[in-house]
Amino acid sequence: MSRETLEFQAETRQLLQLMVHSIYSNKDIFLRELISNASDALDKLRIESLINKELQVDTDDLHIELEIDKDRRTLTVRDNGIGMSHEDVVSLIGTIAKSGTAELLRKLRETQDAGASQELIGQFGVGFYSTFMVADRVTLVTRKAGESQGTSWESAGEGTYEIETLEDAPQGTSVTLHLKPEDSEDQLFDYTADWKIREIVKRYSDFIAWPIRLGGAEAPINSMKALWARPRSEVSDAEYHEFYKHVSHDWTDPLETIHMKAEGTFEYEALLFVPARAPFDLFTRDGKRGVQLYVKRVFIMDDCEALIPQYLRFVKGVVDAHDLSLNISREILQQDRQIQAVRRRLVKKVLGTLKDIKTGDAEKYGAFWAEFGRPLKEGLLEDAENQDTLLELLRVTSTAAESTSLAEYVERMKDGQKDIYYMTGESRAMVEKSPHLEAFLAKGYEVLILTDPVDEVWVERVTEFEGKPLQSVAKGKVDLGESEIPPEQAADFAPLLTWLGTRLEDDVKEVRLTARLTTSAACIVGDEHDITPTLEKMYRAMGQELPHTKRILELNPAHPLVTGLRAAHAAAPEAASLGETAELLYGLALLAEGGDLADPARFTRLLADRLATTL
Repeated sequence: MSRETLEFQAETRQLLQLMVHSIYSNKDIFLRELISNASDALDKLRIESLINKELQVDTDDLHIELEIDKDRRTLTVRDNGIGMSHEDVVSLIGTIAKSGTAELLRKLRETQDAGASQELIGQFGVGFYSTFMVADRVTLVTRKAGESQGTSWESAGEGTYEIETLEDAPQGTSVTLHLKPEDSEDQLFDYTADWKIREIVKRYSDFIAWPIRLGGAEAPINSMKALWARPRSEVSDAEYHEFYKHVSHDWTDPLETIHMKAEGTFEYEALLFVPARAPFDLFTRDGKRGVQLYVKRVFIMDDCEALIPQYLRFVKGVVDAHDLSLNISREILQQDRQIQAVRRRLVKKVLGTLKDIKTGDAEKYGAFWAEFGRPLKEGLLEDAENQDTLLELLRVTSTAAESTSLAEYVERMKDGQKDIYYMTGESRAMVEKSPHLEAFLAKGYEVLILTDPVDEVWVERVTEFEGKPLQSVAKGKVDLGESEIPPEQAADFAPLLTWLGTRLEDDVKEVRLTARLTTSAACIVGDEHDITPTLEKMYRAMGQELPHTKRILELNPAHPLVTGLRAAHAAAPEAASLGETAELLYGLALLAEGGDLADPARFTRLLADRLATTL
């Protein structure tokens, strides 16, 4: 046997200190977290035994056992599940190997509210560390199914932990909490009392599918009733909420519960939840998605991606199918027609529920959209079948409203307005200050402000809403009625436009007059089907090099700089200063939309020289 002392990862150590020294109003949740982990381990062993026929394990009496020792003041949670290897223990407990940990620590330090701290910890899936709220020392003994050696792990939640290889350890995992003294000022309850342990299990873990036994008794202290198999009228909101916390490892109540049962050629029950808060890994590449899949009450797999599309990856819950094989693989699921039919029904049910919330409770839907609006918009790229519903659910900012639906925008459209106007950009402030909006705001037209990265993509796919075309104010020509450029004015500027087009041919494909500007001298727009600069940046950031898209320089014929440039060009078309003015004019238009100059040093030198001549 080899025993070694290792240091916690720095961020893990900081988190442990916060957990140990923070004051929580409800410390009982430590037991829920340990039981939930034990249940997961039993689920994993059951499915591994079905997949791996060479694995020699006894699955006849899978259970969770709670053992109290009043004299030693210990509480042990033991399971005979899948267990962990030495490497698993180091990586899963000695290190928080998850992105976003630093952000969790920052938020925990900022919040002074105990409830808010619990919610944050739940979001980041570090429930095991809650044991140090009630224990001075924690000992873990585990052996992975199929391996001969076990591992012991022990820590007082300070800077180090001890780990040892064991030649003899039972399969599964036991976690022993060496509880804080009973008279400790922050210990509200005695966790060596049978009644207290029974109360916690009844409140938080009654629905666990495996028997939970206390003190060696054969009779389980939980009912083991599958909530999804019970009529909705027989399940309380509190039971739904606790089940959600079990399947999601979130510590907050869900925003909405969806309980459905399908009968007919393919029977199944589903219990789905829309969370109240986005998980930390919502936008990470390796973030988990999907719901748990059961077949006839037998757990098959976590994160069944075949049942839930990527854009609904925040939905948690359980689907229990009656007619699938117990050893069905993920590959088969992706191709199974029945599963695809279930997926379509689940998606329609979730989207229908969101529509009901939107119609019946604007504040609740606003809270949902703030957390999950961005991934929901991804559905406009992935799910053509439900595009109309997704457009109804869409909420965006506009020049007239902090939050609006497309239907509300259409109701406010001016008489004679044919298009739904929008502009994409990196931020609301940048869009609102863009010269592209000037004429639209002057004439009282409302413009949608789209600043999420996904907005750049979906507006290219969605062409209309309720028969109204979507039109970018930064692309193509705009029809603003009587403000269009008169032919005689266009003729007066034609020589200048031709000269500028030649002078700036490396950067732009056309120079023309526009009615979209009222105060700015110039702006840069794209052709109707051009890729936007922001989208071009996104592709390059992902390693996809694209050919540079030349755009169009539009000039305001009423601006003194433009009229002065026309007069100067007419008087001395070969003057060297004209070329520098053309560069400055283009650079100013580029900067106004938040673009990047190809040669900032040259631009600043030309601008400084020009300013110097005015002094």
